[in-house]
This record gives sequence, C-alpha cells and structure tokens, in this order.
Amino acid sequence: MDLLVPLQLPPYPFKITDEDGQLSMFDVIRKRKIIITPEEWVRQHFVQYLINQKKYPKTLIKLEGGHKLNGMPKRTDIVVYNTAGEKILLVECKAPSITIDQKTFDQVARYNMAHRIKIIAVTNGLQHYYCRIDFDAGNYKFLEDLPAYEAV
Repeated sequence: MDLLVPLQLPPYPFKITDEDGQLSMFDVIRKRKIIITPEEWVRQHFVQYLINQKKYPKTLIKLEGGHKLNGMPKRTDIVVYNTAGEKILLVECKAPSITIDQKTFDQVARYNMAHRIKIIAVTNGLQHYYCRIDFDAGNYKFLEDLPAYEAV
C-alpha cells in the first residue's frame, strides 16, 4: 500500500523522512515528528487545508483530542476552536481506502453528541462532506464547501 497517495486537497511541501522504511513527518500542530499512516496522511493534508486555504488559526486547532462517550474513551481527529474557546468545527479523517458512508456519519454524530459542535466535516482525502448541525431543530444540512474561519 502506497502511503503517500495523491489526495483531493492541495499538495503541501511536507518534510518527510524515511528511517528504516518507516516514513514520518513533522506535525505543525503537535510540534513533533509523527509516523505516517494513511489516516495521518489525510489528517495532515486537511490541517494544512484549514490553515492555508480556510485561514483557521493554527493555535486554535487540536488533533486527536480525547473525550468520553457513554463512559468509553474516544478520540476526535481534529477539533477547531474560536478565540472564545468554543468548539466550532469537528473533522473526522479516514484513510483514502475507506469509503465514507452512513456508518461513518453515524460515528461522527455519536462523537459530536459529547461536543455539540455546529459544523462537522468528514473526509478520506478524496471525498469531503461538510454539514451544519441545528441542535435546537434536531437536524443538519449539507454544505457545498467548508466555511472559512471568519465565516464560522
């Protein structure tokens, strides 16, 4: 399996190193070197997309945050905050080989029960889906594109 598959996201000049066949890259959010997996490849591209194209401040992005759902520990891929410390975007990243389907959305919806974030994104690097959740009305609406930071 080729880890560095081209994605439907802009390419970025990542610094990739190969240590005995193990590819790694520098993560600008966690400020450390991380091992590249297919899901991590998507996550790193999407983070760069958020920062460079959508102007989300790097300092307000958190990766792989933990939370509990029904007493069970769970991890979110990307959560973005506003300057008031409120969660404004939840992103679930999948490997490019994973098809995004209803099960994927159900997983994100379950995660979001703990967070109650109004905008969620689901991506496998090849397909991207965005929706705005109206918790009061109990529904959601798919968006054509992810809003830029200043529009959230």
